Amino acid sequence: MASRREALAGLAAFAVSAIDLVYADAQRSTLPAAAPAALPPPTDTWPQFRGAPRLLGVSGGALPATPRVLWTYDAGDVIDSSAAIAGGVAYIGAGDGHIVALDAATGALRWKYATDALVGESSPCVANGIVCIGDMDGVAHAANVADGKRLWTFKTGSEIKSSPVIVGNTVLIGSYDTHLYALDVRTGRVRWKLTTKGPVHATPAVVDGTIYTAGCDSIFRAIRLATGAVAYQIDVGAYVGASPAIVGDRAYFGTYENEVLAIDLRARRILWRYTDPTSQFPYLSSAAVSLDRIVLGGRDKLVHSIVAATGKAAWTFATRARVDSSPVVAGGRVYVGSSDGKLYVLDERTGQKTWEFDAGDAITASPAIANNRLVIGSRSGTVYCLG
Repeated sequence: MASRREALAGLAAFAVSAIDLVYADAQRSTLPAAAPAALPPPTDTWPQFRGAPRLLGVSGGALPATPRVLWTYDAGDVIDSSAAIAGGVAYIGAGDGHIVALDAATGALRWKYATDALVGESSPCVANGIVCIGDMDGVAHAANVADGKRLWTFKTGSEIKSSPVIVGNTVLIGSYDTHLYALDVRTGRVRWKLTTKGPVHATPAVVDGTIYTAGCDSIFRAIRLATGAVAYQIDVGAYVGASPAIVGDRAYFGTYENEVLAIDLRARRILWRYTDPTSQFPYLSSAAVSLDRIVLGGRDKLVHSIVAATGKAAWTFATRARVDSSPVVAGGRVYVGSSDGKLYVLDERTGQKTWEFDAGDAITASPAIANNRLVIGSRSGTVYCLG
């Protein structure tokens, strides 16, 4: 029988993860049998990497068919971090070591927070009046969303590229020191830490009190949020840098061995493996899951759409460079950046390009969509807001 502490943690996790249930009633018949009936995703918030703790990369908002640039902001250095949007503010990490808080309507600077180190792929997470991020010196930071004042820091043993996830009173964040940490959201003190056999690059997904993550040690783990105990693990046979997307009893992610996997969480086994026979390149992009499709980018310069039930290819779209940016699906369209400097907009069902935007430099960050606006940074250091 679960302890009272575990039960309370489960309730807290349920309350937070409720915002990322992404399927409307009209979509139910197209989903794999294990996927739950659910509500549409929120339109006015994108508080963390991939939008919410299930890491589905789906927004309930919609952009115009031909968006325009509403504002730009020069962050001064490379941006690999993806934006978070909450309370009318866009938060993003810049390579020069700052978190910047920008007015989402105008792009005006609200405040800047100095981490005193480079910020890489770690992306902000906003909840409970706090914004968290990790830096390349291995420090996790928490700042006040109102004014950017430092609340606490926590030092790990190596660089942080994983993005934090806040669930109830816990911050989850991975480090290249081979640990996944659970920190108290108010103090930064360690609640527990899990030792793996390799760097923890991916952002963990959280559903109903269980954490799901795959790592550089080739192990996919289900971990109890309350205690950090491993419920079970599966050897997937490959280094994994991508973050898992969780729908019902399925997890989806790509690997460095040129495959995309579907994990059956109930049967605790690999359900299918997708490989493109025409190319053999790794996947670092994290998948978006909408309707009956999984969409992600590859280092083969392609965006792949895969049928969720079978693992068969639905379509591919060719860019001119590798695609490490993680796609977002909104309003029947796929939004994804490429290292060729373009933000592509594709029809979700057919993969046909409907629009593109030239950012002038590589885009490795992922889009954030809220309030019918898209925010993304480029490696030139420019933050763009489109809508």
